[in-house]
Amino acid sequence: MQAVFHKRRARFSIGDVVIYGVIGLFSLACLLPFWYVVASSLSVRPGFLISDFTLDGYRYIFSTSTLGRSLINSFYITIVGTLVKLFFTSMMAYGLSEEWVPGRRLILNMVIFTMLFSGGMIPTYFVVKGTGLMNSLWSLVIPGLISPFNLIIMKNFYQNIPSEIKESARVDGCPELTLLFRIVMPLSTATLATFGLFYAVGLWNTYMSALLYIPESNKWPIQVLLRQIVYVSSSIGDEAAVEGEVALLATNIKMAVILVATIPIVCLYPFLQKHFAKGIMVGAVKG
Repeated sequence: MQAVFHKRRARFSIGDVVIYGVIGLFSLACLLPFWYVVASSLSVRPGFLISDFTLDGYRYIFSTSTLGRSLINSFYITIVGTLVKLFFTSMMAYGLSEEWVPGRRLILNMVIFTMLFSGGMIPTYFVVKGTGLMNSLWSLVIPGLISPFNLIIMKNFYQNIPSEIKESARVDGCPELTLLFRIVMPLSTATLATFGLFYAVGLWNTYMSALLYIPESNKWPIQVLLRQIVYVSSSIGDEAAVEGEVALLATNIKMAVILVATIPIVCLYPFLQKHFAKGIMVGAVKG
């Protein structure tokens, strides 16, 4: 009996080693590209090892006002846009979670329809232009104000909240908006944190919409500026291939900008990680 126990324990330990080994290799595969960017931004010559330490790339990008302005634009879009998106998504999800709301099924079917079919790039462009949002930071927020996927998951979570809590509040004369903001939303911290992260990542990484709707460079978010710097740096490196130092500096600048554009949103994950899995699962139980 004791021999069998030791065999099972040994098998379990070997299985753990295999699982952790696979996870470790996968983590290493994810971290290596990031480390390559870090090392290349701090080295004269790109590579996985920091050789000839230099901060010339960071000095160059921070010596101009363009990077700071683009970072401010991105922070504004991300923070304000996330709050606005969460507000409207919560409002609509709460309305659709109540069965007594007239036309609830029809509206929900229309929401699902938008998940399968969309107007496309050109009709959306004309809508943005016709509503006067061109060359405005709000053109990156309003057209995708509510995500259908996030809306449905949040609606399902609101439906899972015990109806007794809502009914007791209504009996005490609590208005619906007060019920939403004082009772329902405080109970939805995990869900709000999760979808806030989704919205924040999407807004921080917005690229194509900014390229289409914002022609003025002083309103570009960081991702569009990153594209311009990478393009210009690559052109400099191609045209000045004979001058090795210029080409190396172009690569150094490119990696420095990529790192600066990545770090802010990466720093957001540790604060919301504990809510992430819970926020997805609690809203995916009930349809």
